[in-house]
Amino acid sequence: MSNISSMPQFLLLALADRRELQLLHFWLFLGISLAALLANGLILSAVACDHHLHTPMGFFQLHLSLTDLGCICTTVPKAMHNSLWGTTTISYAGCAAQVFILVFFISTEFYLLTIMCYDRYVAICKPLHYGTLLGSRTCAHMAAAAWATGFLNALLHTANTFSLPLCQGNALGQFFCEIPHILKLSSSHSKLREFELLLFSISFALGCFIFIVFSYVQIFRAVLRIPSEQGRHKAFSTCLPHLAVVSLFIITATFAYLKPLSNSSPTLDLALSVLYSVVPPALNPFIYSLRNQELKDAMRKTMTGCFSGAINCIFSSAEHSLCNTFWAQPAF
Repeated sequence: MSNISSMPQFLLLALADRRELQLLHFWLFLGISLAALLANGLILSAVACDHHLHTPMGFFQLHLSLTDLGCICTTVPKAMHNSLWGTTTISYAGCAAQVFILVFFISTEFYLLTIMCYDRYVAICKPLHYGTLLGSRTCAHMAAAAWATGFLNALLHTANTFSLPLCQGNALGQFFCEIPHILKLSSSHSKLREFELLLFSISFALGCFIFIVFSYVQIFRAVLRIPSEQGRHKAFSTCLPHLAVVSLFIITATFAYLKPLSNSSPTLDLALSVLYSVVPPALNPFIYSLRNQELKDAMRKTMTGCFSGAINCIFSSAEHSLCNTFWAQPAF
């Protein structure tokens, strides 16, 4: 990457010019990141500690929470730092790392969502073959394939993007390092190779989306044959929000990466980027995981255990301090 010497840093987009709005963005991102960290942290603890959740769906939910945490922690902290301190710079190496990590986690997350959709399809449409089609070894292989594919996708995009000569300044019209805005700084003939790679990745993602839609069509057909109205309502209330989040992710990411940047507004670019990089990782725990009754019960036990442990620790410390104070008193 020969651009390091000639391009020491990039200039990110300032979310607002006024100090009050910058602080508002800081607190908004802080609230989103804390909610995502708390929810995903509880999911990780519950799945790891409760043996009732050691199922294929619990296994994939654990991996999904890891990717959600990775997505949130890649872009939001830097945006919060810039809003709080009024800066807009990011180093060349930091920008490359941010692109690689974000593409890695977003790609892996989408592949995991596709696998989890397959898990639901097998559980509802082929329940008798569930143990055969989704054994422990099969689940481990599918999860490893998702992480490996995401890593390869991120490596190819990052290496290809930052090998292009940048000849149109260093100002990015985005609050984080995004591939289309970096390509905007390179010459037009240098963009063709990365555009072909982007087109291949988007086509692959659309193929996964078509698979998800087809699976949900089969799931809904099976659900409609359920005689219980409560059972149908429970299935629809779980599937439809997940399908909506996946659709939002695919549509916004496709527009963000394939739309022409020459005539796009910064407000539209910002909205699209937030909708595919911040909103799905923040909503996934609440829409896809926290609606699971077994998971909620396990999280309640985890929180109760942690609270009880903290209370016992406080009272033990207080009792120990009182005993030390008592024995330290002089005898009469």
